Amino acid sequence: MTDWDHSVDVIIVGSGAGAMTAACRAADAGAEVLVVEKTDQFGGNSAMSGGVLWLPNSPLCTPAGGDESLEKAREYMQTVVDEPALNERIEAYLTAIPEFIDYLHSSTHLRLDVLANFPDMYPDVPGAQMHRCHEARPFSGKLLADDLDKMRPQHPQTTLFGLIGWTASESLALQARGDGWWKVAASMVLRYVLDVPQRIRSLRDRRQVLGGALTGSLWRSARDRRVKLWLNSGVQELLDDNGRVTGVKMRREGREINVEARKAVILSSGGFEKNNAMREEYLAGPTDAAWTAGSPGNTGEMIEEGKRLGAGLAHMDEAWWGPTIVLPGEAQARMLVIEKNLPYSMMVNKAGERFVNESSSYTKVIRGMIAANEPGRESVPAYLVFDSVYRSRYPFGPMLPSQFHPDWAVPRNAWNAIAKADNLSDLARQLEIDGTGLENTVRQFNDYARDGVDPDFNRGGTTYDQYYGDHEVGPNTCLGPLLKPPFYGVKVYPGELGTKGGLSTDNRARVLKESGEVIEGLYAIGNCSAPVTGATYPASGATLGPAMVFGYIAGADAAL
Repeated sequence: MTDWDHSVDVIIVGSGAGAMTAACRAADAGAEVLVVEKTDQFGGNSAMSGGVLWLPNSPLCTPAGGDESLEKAREYMQTVVDEPALNERIEAYLTAIPEFIDYLHSSTHLRLDVLANFPDMYPDVPGAQMHRCHEARPFSGKLLADDLDKMRPQHPQTTLFGLIGWTASESLALQARGDGWWKVAASMVLRYVLDVPQRIRSLRDRRQVLGGALTGSLWRSARDRRVKLWLNSGVQELLDDNGRVTGVKMRREGREINVEARKAVILSSGGFEKNNAMREEYLAGPTDAAWTAGSPGNTGEMIEEGKRLGAGLAHMDEAWWGPTIVLPGEAQARMLVIEKNLPYSMMVNKAGERFVNESSSYTKVIRGMIAANEPGRESVPAYLVFDSVYRSRYPFGPMLPSQFHPDWAVPRNAWNAIAKADNLSDLARQLEIDGTGLENTVRQFNDYARDGVDPDFNRGGTTYDQYYGDHEVGPNTCLGPLLKPPFYGVKVYPGELGTKGGLSTDNRARVLKESGEVIEGLYAIGNCSAPVTGATYPASGATLGPAMVFGYIAGADAAL
């Protein structure tokens, strides 16, 4: 028998967008809900993220210009994932999406819009579509009041000057010089400056966008339902009675307490990207927690707890891969999302040779890095090299285009990671790569850029590549010659947004034992659960979309 210090119907461990969706849904079903977060800020990876949701079979796709159907969504997802054992979960995900979106729009503060013309990552696969990625409309931090300061801030790479948030559409315009980018930048700055009451109080932007809009609007919706949120409350153990999970042991306000879950515990605690011991155990090397863009709270304890209770694990060797750079003094790495696609740049190995299509999807780039990593031609780390044309036109890391942000004004910590030289030979020496190899590669690459065709890796040859290219550059939006000094270079690591392996679940998000038997009273969603997308990354937002949809499913089921 357990002496309970507190008792509720449903405990949700973790506080990202999936957790808050589950909290709202469970509360609507009449449950008393407690959300517990071990760090001092709620939101986790969701709040820091780009906030994109991949929602195939969304009723918003066709009105935005797509030609969507359940059949096409199913065909694409099953083909890309290619794991028949996941087909039942895929079906549950796809069929729930229309009612999930209707629920958000009718019952919460969150509103979604389609990112028009945003392609799937495998555009040539049957069933592939544009218009499946969605983003949250901006949300006013005024509605959060003091809770705004308790929400984890956006990742620095998703802000202007590290302060002003941008939507996904604004980001594309600013970073890839889309139509009207000057007006977009000016309006963002003006809006921020004119919020005088907030500027007196804080530098934090009250216009919440991307992951902040997701998490902020959902937390306000949960708060409206009297959902409780405990910060600085780390769960240490899942408590069970004859195999049924009945509550948690946690450390809160300096003491250990037992909290009963009369109906269920829902795990939404993230992956294990910040736990080097688990990375070494499960991920293919080389690997390092310093290379992740994930939240500091994602250390995998709940995956280990589920395993202790007999849960099956799947895809523990996988992550939401993406190339990252590491800047001294920053807590999280920065993922190269748009930067790697832009012209006047390329990625090379230690021999100074290209080895991958830099503009392909995040996962393909990382798989290319790992596959090409061999003695003498190491591609871990790899090196992104660009010239002063790139530097003058595009942001990179903490650097805005040089026409606004000259090198002398760039923060000093950036120059501890970014090399600069007047010629390629000197740049290679600073990066400790082969200078002759780099010069030969640049010479060949420049010929490709002039012709607009990359015969080696087909850079810029797909719809996905071109989406993030510079559409003022031709004949190939992703190819531009490296001609004008000074030249710049930075180490690139096989990083990720978070790990994706975790506890096996069924189509209701219930945790399963290795035998396939349900662990009663325990659910898992998001990156602590095994992904419905398997080993693949079918589209941007394929982590947040399933996390929220299965949160929607789990919240209702857990409250029964």
